[in-house]
This record gives sequence, structure tokens and C-alpha cells, in this order.
Amino acid sequence: MKTLVLLRHGESVWNKENRFTGWTDVGLTPKGIEEAKEAGRVLKEKGFEFDLAFTSYLKRAIKTLWLALEEMEQMWIPVYKSWRLNEKHYGNLQGLNKAETAKKFGDDKVLMWRRSYDIPPDPLDINDKRHPRFEAKYKELSPEELPATEALKDTIERLIPYWENNIKPALAEHDQVLVAAHGNSLRGIVKYLKNMSEEEIIKFNIPTGIPYVFEFDDDLNLLSDEFIGDPETIRKLQEQVANQAKK
Repeated sequence: MKTLVLLRHGESVWNKENRFTGWTDVGLTPKGIEEAKEAGRVLKEKGFEFDLAFTSYLKRAIKTLWLALEEMEQMWIPVYKSWRLNEKHYGNLQGLNKAETAKKFGDDKVLMWRRSYDIPPDPLDINDKRHPRFEAKYKELSPEELPATEALKDTIERLIPYWENNIKPALAEHDQVLVAAHGNSLRGIVKYLKNMSEEEIIKFNIPTGIPYVFEFDDDLNLLSDEFIGDPETIRKLQEQVANQAKK
């Protein structure tokens, strides 16, 4: 039996302010810190013992991983970071309030920018200081690899090679693997593992700080998947995520 746990980072400062965050490197709120710790407590209570973990280059995911592993007394395990696990890049929307943007442009337009499978927001200008080329953490990436905006389709396309070349082989070799990342990068993994349609993944939401457990047989055939927690509470949290961009 093989186990993969997906963990979306705890509430970030811009989650709380209802802003499009994307690749902007914002920290966790006090609530987000507690969500990360609670995820670790829950995983420890359930008896998880991870062999290694993966996360993105963004500190809200990295710190969530640290806090969860600290609660589990498993901070010693190997941790691998990749920009390919970063959140979807929201282009010129990054930093804007979702509800205010919906009020200005309409719910349907903002929903398209947020959740369209293949229509990205307007890109950042190459000289915009928000562009990732100005950040040291991405200095090893080629210009072709650095996004100025992304649709979910683009996020999944840059994510899947990392799944195939790094996470999947780790899961084949080890029994329990943890991935702490972001709503859209994790949705990309979910779509790929469950062979979901574009329409299905657009409507699927992952709450912050709730462990999402996938079980596989030894040949990595998917057997089951479920969030850890009360189903009704999780449903309400998923609805909150879906309604963030309504005016």
C-alpha cells in the first residue's frame, strides 16, 4: 500500500484579504499557522509517518510543511522544493481584491480568470517588478520557463513532468509521501490522478489546511481518496473557496 497526502497551505495574508496571490510570496496569517499545526496534529493522530515531502518555492507552503512536520516530530525527513509546485500565476490580477474585481468586471469575467481551464488572465509586462524574473529564487530558470500569467492548463502542464520524474518515483520507492503546495497546483495533481474532465476540475475546490489522502496499491493504481475531517465541514469550506470571487 502506498499513501500520498496533499496539503494546501494554511490561510495566507492575501487569502484573508481576498486577493489574487499566485506567485506573490506572502506569509501565513495566525489562523493559517494554526491550520498548518492542526493538520500536523491530525496526521500524527492518524498514525502517518512520512518518508519524504515535497513543496513549492513559496513560503506559505514551505512554512505550512514545516509546522505540520514539527507537530508530527518528523522535521528530519528529506524535503524537496520545486517551482513547478507553485500556485497558478495570476498575471496582472496578482494583488487585486477578488470581490472588488468582480464588482468592476462582473462575476462571470472573474470566474473565467480564476477558473477557466485554458484562458489565462492578462500577463504581467516583462518589466513589471512583480514579474518572477526579478526574484533570486527563479534565477536558474530560462525565460521560456518563467510565466507572466497562466491558465490552469498551463499550471498542470508544468506540474506533470515533476510528478512523473520526481514525486511518482518517490512514491514507488517509499510508503508515505507528503506534498504541501497550493490550491491550483494540487488540483492539477488531483485531475491527473483521478483523470477528471476539465469541467470537473474547474468545480473542484481544496480548502486550506485539510489533509487530502490518496491510497494506491503497490503498482500505483489509485484505490481511494478522501479528505480527513467531517464531510459537512469540508463541504462548507469548499463552498467558501468557490465563492471567494463573487461581488
